[in-house]
Amino acid sequence: MILSNGESLRYFLPEILLVGTILAVILHDLLAGKRENALPLSGGRSKACHVTLLIALVGIAASAASIFWLPMDETLLLFGGASAWDPFSVFFRFFFLFVTAAVLLIAHPYRELECLHYGEFTALVLGTALGMILLSSATNLISVYLALEMVSLPSYILAGFIRHDRKASEAALKYAVYGAAASGAMLYGFSFLYGITGSIDLIEIREVLGDLPLSGHHLLIPVVFILAGFGYKIAAVPFHMWAPDVYEGSSTPITAFFSVAPKASGLAVLIRFFSSTLFTKTPAGMEVVGTIDWTLILAVISALTMTLGNLVAIWQDNIKRMLAYSSIAHAGYMLMGVVVLGEAGVQAVLFYLTVYAAMNLGAFLVIIAISLDKRRETYDDFRGLGWRMPFLGVAMTLFLLSLTGIPPTAGFVGKFYIFKAVIEKEIYWLAIVGVLNSVVSLYYYARIMKAMYLDEPREGGDEPTYLSPAHLILIALLMIPTALFGFRFGLLDALSAASRRLFLG
Repeated sequence: MILSNGESLRYFLPEILLVGTILAVILHDLLAGKRENALPLSGGRSKACHVTLLIALVGIAASAASIFWLPMDETLLLFGGASAWDPFSVFFRFFFLFVTAAVLLIAHPYRELECLHYGEFTALVLGTALGMILLSSATNLISVYLALEMVSLPSYILAGFIRHDRKASEAALKYAVYGAAASGAMLYGFSFLYGITGSIDLIEIREVLGDLPLSGHHLLIPVVFILAGFGYKIAAVPFHMWAPDVYEGSSTPITAFFSVAPKASGLAVLIRFFSSTLFTKTPAGMEVVGTIDWTLILAVISALTMTLGNLVAIWQDNIKRMLAYSSIAHAGYMLMGVVVLGEAGVQAVLFYLTVYAAMNLGAFLVIIAISLDKRRETYDDFRGLGWRMPFLGVAMTLFLLSLTGIPPTAGFVGKFYIFKAVIEKEIYWLAIVGVLNSVVSLYYYARIMKAMYLDEPREGGDEPTYLSPAHLILIALLMIPTALFGFRFGLLDALSAASRRLFLG
């Protein structure tokens, strides 16, 4: 069912509230005054910063609460077909709002951001979240491109937000250059696809492609260019080259945000594009439109992504850079669910994304917790941590074991769902590649655990002068789902199963 613009406003209430929150944050930042709102390096948080955070969290909570007032199980097209309202997009609305709130709480006590304008930072993070929500529900080529740019442009600024840091400036420049190239390639693919079909609507494009007497190779060029744009957003090989430098150079809270949220938005639009345009739903499952086996192409990209990410992560000495390659590998695991693409595959991706958000944000949060006074990002900085600060050592160990996929953690259950979906699809070679890569990843994750418990602390490696209580509480909260969903995963399983339905025409 396609709703008019007026009818669509009711279902657009969460986004409207988020826009209102962004405007409120900017207005408060202007009224508070730059002198008061700037965070002094030697002082604590100003009152204006606390109010800014409160406005953002209240707005996020209001946006999330408004979703409950709407029928979450309906499948509709909004604004004449530009955006979808379905259980799939509802899931990602909650997901992005949760991750955004978590990142704002993580960044609030972070000292490296104290000399900057906190209101601007908060508005940029909220703006990126708005773009990701729109991207996950976009259903025509124009709305996909505009939403992707709404995610990308604030991200470039966030990457270089610490203006006095040369690494951050380099990260922002590389991110912008790679992003511009990927967006241009994707836009060229869109124009090619429009030239073939004469339509910008994803569902209509599928219908036209099914009727045209075209060989599959007519679609190869545009889809490869489109994959460049989507692959860049999720850091899939060979579009991953920006990720290590951007992750290392950005401030750690921003890196944590990049490692989860934009990747999830890229996966959401990738699933929606392929399931709506290049596959059609039949009683036997999802079948390819045309003669090219897109399943095989996605499977090869998935295998290359997880393999390169894990193998290169082994050689990294900087832990943020290692986690960057680790996130590339995890993108490869999640692409396995996209390969399956049916309800089982989509459910596996949603389940894995949820547990990945908890364990990856938790790992970055431990790095932040020991880096409030200065950057501590090498393996040497973790030497003896398990004995000096037992809570952080136990938390980091739990997050790393879950990232590896060791039972009984949530990461193990997430990988089990992914591998199960691939095996049921009878793509056995991809499942074997995934299992072998999980074994490889244990090496570099165990290297951190070895440093925490078996290595002597380096000289001068005393514990930080200050540990934020807010960070310790957040770490404890992220440990709960990471451990709990390892053996009590029925609720998350039901949630992902209820959220796997997309509007497919």
